[in-house]
Amino acid sequence: MGSNPQANRVLSGMRPTGQLHLGNYHGALRNWVDLQYQFPCFFFVADWHALTTGYEDTSTLPEYTREMVIDWLAAGLNPGVSTLFVQSHVPEHAELHLLLSMITPLSWLERAPTYKDQQAELQEKDLATYGFLGYPLLQSADILLYRAGYVPVGEDQIAHVEITREVARRFNHLFGRETGFEDKAEKAIGELGSRNSKLYRDLRRKFQEAGDAAALEKAREIVQSNTRITVADRERLLGYLEGSSVAILPEPQVLLTPTPKLPGIDGRKMSKSYGNTLGLREEPDSVARKLKTMQTDPARVRRSDPGDPEKCPVWSLHQVYSDETTRHWAANGCKSAGIGCLECKKPLIDRIMAETTTMRERAAPYEDNPDLVRAILNEGSEKAREAARETLDEVRSAMRLRGA
Repeated sequence: MGSNPQANRVLSGMRPTGQLHLGNYHGALRNWVDLQYQFPCFFFVADWHALTTGYEDTSTLPEYTREMVIDWLAAGLNPGVSTLFVQSHVPEHAELHLLLSMITPLSWLERAPTYKDQQAELQEKDLATYGFLGYPLLQSADILLYRAGYVPVGEDQIAHVEITREVARRFNHLFGRETGFEDKAEKAIGELGSRNSKLYRDLRRKFQEAGDAAALEKAREIVQSNTRITVADRERLLGYLEGSSVAILPEPQVLLTPTPKLPGIDGRKMSKSYGNTLGLREEPDSVARKLKTMQTDPARVRRSDPGDPEKCPVWSLHQVYSDETTRHWAANGCKSAGIGCLECKKPLIDRIMAETTTMRERAAPYEDNPDLVRAILNEGSEKAREAARETLDEVRSAMRLRGA
């Protein structure tokens, strides 16, 4: 990872919806827990985003925020390692969103893949608001404010990161003429180390004098792979290779993460709106009862009927929770009618009950002490504000918004 935390920073957030379920855990949260020990991570409660579709009733926001963060902690997020904070506690999100709205074409927002989808899906809500139209830009501001190098997403969310990259590109094109750029770039070359500094200069000369594309690519690799330099210096050096501009807002990269689709107890995707979830902190008896009644392959009407694992939602849980030996046993037993559906579910019930029990134990100290959760979020929000202020200082300077 290197000594510079900014270079590999990861950012992600969740809307506060109250207690989370196992679909949330395996779809995103489990990955966050792993990432926090590989990168400097910023994870935030996206309470302003919750207003884009739920502005008419905000009474549950404080409770939903607290419960969701307790689930984060129960799942294994460590506030001593990652930064946990609330979006609305960092007003710089709003300022950057405002400034970016001045330069973002309306058509970019109207073509966002989820804009029309959600309007159709949530027809009962009045979504003819600027906030709903502009939420992809607020999302871009969230990412760019921390100059995050990586954004962990599933394949269905790649388009959101691409909009962010376009917004950053447009901003840098308009405002990326940094005062004293060449002096700062020359100083940054020295931070690469003596060998790489010489190589960078040689490659830059080859590209600028002879248009050597291979030299340009190699120079970029030297800069991108160096973990000792700051994000700002990295962008200066990349800009210096081709001209005299700098990426004030670096373009984030997608960190594509596996997001297994966890079925709910009725066989559909696990979702609160379907009422088919297993909670992260659900009582063991409730977990067992729900799994025993979970839908299976409809072809298995009698115990003696053979089944098809690919048509059974329980098989999808085995893919997530069971080892190869157990999966082999379950698949063969299903196809041959050698085991019944309750037998097939037994190892899953044991594994999932053990998982939720561990999370209940981790959550207990925070459930009993709401002040502890508040303190974690306050500390995280202060740390996030420090990083956000650095970005806003450079953005304001680039836009000549520092006053007379």
